[in-house]
Amino acid sequence: MLVQLSISNLAIISHLEAAFRPGLNILSGETGAGKSIIINAVNLILGGRASAELIRTGADEARVEALFVLPGNAPIRSVFDEMGFPFQQEIVIRRIISREGRSRITINDSLATLGSLSRLGQMLISISGQHEHQLLLRPENHLYLLDEFGGLTGERLELNGLFERYLRLKEECRQLEKEIREREERSELSRFQMEEIDRAELKPREDILLEEERKRLRNSDLLAGIVKEAYHVLYEMDGAAVSNVGACLRKMEKGTDLDEGIRSIWENLSSIKVDLEEVAYSLREMQERQPDDPYRLEMVDERLQLLNRLKRKYGSSLEEVLAFRSRLSGTIGDLDQKKESLSVAFHSVEGMEKEIFGRAVELSEKRKKAAKSLEKAAMDELGLLAMGGTRFAVRFSMMDAEAPSNPSSSPMKTIKADGLDRVEFMLSTNVGEDLKPLSKIASGGELSRIMLALKTILAGKGSVETVIFDEVDSGIGGATAELVGEKLRCLAAYHQILCITHLPQIACKGETHFLVTKEVANKRTATVIARLTPEARVKEVARLLAGKTVSESALAHAREILEISNVECRMSNVQGKKERERPT
Repeated sequence: MLVQLSISNLAIISHLEAAFRPGLNILSGETGAGKSIIINAVNLILGGRASAELIRTGADEARVEALFVLPGNAPIRSVFDEMGFPFQQEIVIRRIISREGRSRITINDSLATLGSLSRLGQMLISISGQHEHQLLLRPENHLYLLDEFGGLTGERLELNGLFERYLRLKEECRQLEKEIREREERSELSRFQMEEIDRAELKPREDILLEEERKRLRNSDLLAGIVKEAYHVLYEMDGAAVSNVGACLRKMEKGTDLDEGIRSIWENLSSIKVDLEEVAYSLREMQERQPDDPYRLEMVDERLQLLNRLKRKYGSSLEEVLAFRSRLSGTIGDLDQKKESLSVAFHSVEGMEKEIFGRAVELSEKRKKAAKSLEKAAMDELGLLAMGGTRFAVRFSMMDAEAPSNPSSSPMKTIKADGLDRVEFMLSTNVGEDLKPLSKIASGGELSRIMLALKTILAGKGSVETVIFDEVDSGIGGATAELVGEKLRCLAAYHQILCITHLPQIACKGETHFLVTKEVANKRTATVIARLTPEARVKEVARLLAGKTVSESALAHAREILEISNVECRMSNVQGKKERERPT
């Protein structure tokens, strides 16, 4: 329930505060007084579009604040918990609009986004005005009204969620198929590249070792001469280095027991002789290893050409070529894995299609049953609103009739997020006339009454605490207005109602009456709102009855209809209490 509304610097409102009460709250006032501005302010609290043009001239920002008090078991509590906002049955929403066009939003003193506000707002207040009448003219909204009446909204939302998951899975399948096609187009090249690398039987650093070997082979004669000469000098010639060192050792050996210095030199020279012998042996082995294959250089050149060709194609080194081959192998392996994933995804899609089809068929059957009850309830309510003889019907589109009878015949071609059904409200306002789409034949006054009838029918089913009727009296008057007022009073037994009206027949039905006027102070116009006392209310109802000139007879008439209305109101409250307390 909306308990307090505070508006500052919005359009022609300087500062306005209104404390609303349970039941039917009436707002009246002359055209242009600012009633629509108050509705615009409520829209801002519900997440409506904000503009710097709304800010009052001379002010830096506009501010709208609303205090709601809700029962502890209100459905909105779960949404608060999900969003992380504190919930203590009292909800304070504040929205500030700056000249820069930015909005600051807080919910119970916690910063909030516009999306969060919009989601919460639709659970707090429903505004029924010309805009909502336009929504009633759009057939796509009729399905949602039928579901709300039949208590099927939850099932539809579950189907919505399942359908969205199905679409996401289908998109994943499409992406996998695309990736598989692209990889399959490249897989032949990848396999050729892998085979080319595999045939080479690469070994790490093989190219470096072959380069060294090629250098030796190209200079083999020169190297052979160097090795031969060195070996000859060290070991073979007369007076070879090894022989001379051996002779020197033999001569020095006699002095090793006589002088430690000689012993030390002798030992060092012995070590040198061993090293010289090792060098000589190595030179001899090199002579023996000299290649005797005249084609070895050609083979090394060919091998290096192959390795260099692979490096030019796949990497700057053999290590990079081998790494590239490993990546190719992983790509082909990943392709197989993606094919497996696609197979699993297709299986899941088939399972979801069957589940969606089953739920959609079940939901469609429940809708058809609910449609019969809605048709009867709507005609009963319209009869009470001076639209006797009106026929109201819920037409299901042919798409439902063409739906497949079993899941195996492509059911998803006819199922959308909301199910199989496309419904439209049909109306015949004159006896003997054919049913036609509501959007094509309903007048403004009839739309107001149809919307009110639907609100009355849905009164005990909706979770919204507060309903605002803006221009519900459009196109009606006299006895019809009296009936509309009665319906608003009945609806107020289930919801807090705020009703803007220009008709005394409706205004007198309210339990609380506010007057919206314009005042001029300090050469500035400002909208003000005041809760009327019983006597002031008599004058306002008399004004609605008589116009600008209020006569004594108009005042007497106003008192009379208000007294009658007050008695009816007390009786209605007692009856409404019994209805609410009646076990379901």
